[in-house]
Amino acid sequence: MGGIRTSGDLVAWMQLTRKMKIEQAKEYVAKKLNLNVRDLTNEAIMSTIRSEKGIGSVIPDHVEYMGIAAKSKIAKLLDVPIHSVNLYEKHLKG
Repeated sequence: MGGIRTSGDLVAWMQLTRKMKIEQAKEYVAKKLNLNVRDLTNEAIMSTIRSEKGIGSVIPDHVEYMGIAAKSKIAKLLDVPIHSVNLYEKHLKG
């Protein structure tokens, strides 16, 4: 699926956290992104979507969309727990 160039990381999150089969995971991610499943592998489309939603990219346009900020947005978008995000938010709350 191309990892962060397309949607492979998002699909993988669904497979790991929700135990979805690959086709089910692709459908879930496509629905969350308001795309067709075939668009998930299109680098041009996914570059735009990743930038608009702030969920990270190979060459980020905005510094705030990197690292933990991007992971946090992914967790909210896909409604999945990401351990590092949870730890970071807990740390911020003190």
